[in-house]
Amino acid sequence: MSIYEESLEYHSKGRKGKIEVVSSKPVATQKDLSLAYSPGVAEPCRQIAANKALVYEYTAKGNLVAVVTNGSAVLGLGGIGPEAAKPVMEGKGILFKKFADIDVFDIELKTRSPDDVIRACEMLEPTFGGINLEDIKAPECFYIEETLKKRLKIPVFHDDQHGTAVISGAAFLNALEVTKRKIEKTKVVFLGGGAASIACATLYLNLGVKKENVFMVDTKGIIHDDRTDAVNEYKARFSVNTERRTLSEALDGADALVACSVAGAVTADMIMKMAKNPIIFAMANPEPEIQPEEVLKVRPDAIMATGRSDFPNQVNNVLGFPFIFRGALDTHSTAINEEMKMAAVKALAELAKENVPENVSRAYGGESFVFGKQYLIPKPFDHRTLIWVSSAVAEAAMKSGVARKTIDLREYRENLERLLGSTYTIMRSIKNRVRAKNESPGGKPATIVFPEGSNYHILEAAREMREDKIAEPILIGDETKIKNRIEELGLTDILKDVRILNPTIAPEREEYSQRYYEKRCRKGATYTNSRTILKNHNYFAAMMVEVGHADALLSGVQQSYPESIKPALQAIGVQEGSKLAGIYMISTKKKLYWFADTTVNIDPTAEELAGIAIHTADFVKSFTGNEPKVAMLSFSNFGSNGHAFAEKVSSATQLVKEMRPDITIDGEMQVDTALDPNICNGDFPFNSIKGNADILIFPNLESGNIAYKLMKRIGNAEAIGPILVGMNRPVFVMERNSDASAIVNMAAITAMEVQERNRKKKEK
Repeated sequence: MSIYEESLEYHSKGRKGKIEVVSSKPVATQKDLSLAYSPGVAEPCRQIAANKALVYEYTAKGNLVAVVTNGSAVLGLGGIGPEAAKPVMEGKGILFKKFADIDVFDIELKTRSPDDVIRACEMLEPTFGGINLEDIKAPECFYIEETLKKRLKIPVFHDDQHGTAVISGAAFLNALEVTKRKIEKTKVVFLGGGAASIACATLYLNLGVKKENVFMVDTKGIIHDDRTDAVNEYKARFSVNTERRTLSEALDGADALVACSVAGAVTADMIMKMAKNPIIFAMANPEPEIQPEEVLKVRPDAIMATGRSDFPNQVNNVLGFPFIFRGALDTHSTAINEEMKMAAVKALAELAKENVPENVSRAYGGESFVFGKQYLIPKPFDHRTLIWVSSAVAEAAMKSGVARKTIDLREYRENLERLLGSTYTIMRSIKNRVRAKNESPGGKPATIVFPEGSNYHILEAAREMREDKIAEPILIGDETKIKNRIEELGLTDILKDVRILNPTIAPEREEYSQRYYEKRCRKGATYTNSRTILKNHNYFAAMMVEVGHADALLSGVQQSYPESIKPALQAIGVQEGSKLAGIYMISTKKKLYWFADTTVNIDPTAEELAGIAIHTADFVKSFTGNEPKVAMLSFSNFGSNGHAFAEKVSSATQLVKEMRPDITIDGEMQVDTALDPNICNGDFPFNSIKGNADILIFPNLESGNIAYKLMKRIGNAEAIGPILVGMNRPVFVMERNSDASAIVNMAAITAMEVQERNRKKKEK
């Protein structure tokens, strides 16, 4: 099946199209309806009638954008009309929602008159927080946007112009840095006389390119003062006095080519004439003006960008418009001005110089990205773009005077992080707490030993741990192999002095063997056997923690759970009177939950369930600082079924209440009773959880393991874990094949556990 056939099936299968409207408030009861509509809705109407600014408080206007087109210039398809443009506009809506959580109504207008488009947008102003003009042909698009900017008090943005300009502008700044050029001396040729090309030229001049160093070329050649054909007022701004006439002549000695035209418009012979280390942005879609391989064949010194995802440096507008609108909407801006666009350019350019998280590399097939010729701008799936660009735009809106709402930028960045998911916010908070403790007087990073020290993901994580000052990694494995991999990954600077131990030759093995023998001699271990076992990376790492040469152990990235946990259990062991359990932190869009036990105990007794509940509650309280609410789960609600399985959970609940009356716990109960206040308060008002449980204790491993994996796979939740509680020392086992981001998250949790244990020791 071709991509075109797949696309038709994609758009037509199931619910037609790509978008739907969903309610953001509950509409499940008669009371909900009375609040959502009559009679309750009358009150916000009265409030807004008295003060129109309150429309942002009581309606979705502040997060709603109209994507408006008349279908006169759709993609590379031309004037195919408003109906045919609708799939593109729906797609635009998806991108707004996916990347910046902005809601969209797509508006396709049946008119070719620019004045009709203007009037329609004017009439829509009360509904929307902003208007994104899309796929409207030049020069009408310039007139429409300029007029609307003057008449409307909401931001208007023609993405075909400014989106391309902003993204390519960021790439241009970084290309200048890579090629060591000064912007005021750079000669630039703009190929194309349409909306995108004119917007790029305008923005580049604002960045610092000198007008005397610019040529603009349309289908008839260079735009010069002696042209006799009609040149619209927008192109005329770039007219020059020159004897040159053709694109080939314009490129002679040029430093940069910024092309927004058609496929095949540029030849290799033309590129040959350009200056040393030429900058070539061939941004026509779906085929560029010249293919990268054609350029590199004749000019291997060139630095290139295109509009395609299968080549380096994709100039993709999705890096701009969602985040620019996010910043504009959140400040209730009356416009998107030059200052805001420039802020977006500079934020994107700076972000490209930051280390790229592994989850971004994973989204692109594991490709590694390092600032330079092949990586000038961030990738669309780099979630940090939301924070960097939106906050920069919001700040520029306030400074330039178009913001009607003043926001605290620090708090705003935290709010943006919440849009990325609660896991991102939670882990940022944990990392900040750990780092602050490490940097306090007398503080120092926890040492975490990794038995799988040569693993690529662990090495990437080790870099992040050191850079973020979370913990100090110790790598177990062959030193030569590990150092070679560090060099391959370009991590030598940050990991050059990282501690590496090889169990087969490390002098510590003798001490660890003796200590292991003493610990296990009455459980079948001989000294000779112990020396052999201590060659194993997992046993060596576990004994390193047991004797106090490392603070914690983190393993399991490339081996099974039993292979990882067994050495730790034998070398370190479980706390006296404790029951080992595995907890998963389950992060949903609305709330954080804790599931236990998910990885260790197949069929725990009532006493063991009680121990699991107590350890989980204590851990969560130390982790969050809040009093958790523990639900003991079953298929029964408070004795509704007398089966032995339910009675076991009921007995465990009673044991916890007797042993630890300070813990808020109840059960046995079904999961919806634990999570739904309406069910809980209606049928079981005596329940101390009140339908607001955050810890869910499952009756056996089967149910716990199934539940957390279901949440991950079809519940769209993020799962961090398993977090082991009950061990003598901090030991955590990762899920197999965890990536660097997951390892860093677990390392932060591990470091926090080390700090908490140290605190308790001092208090004693």
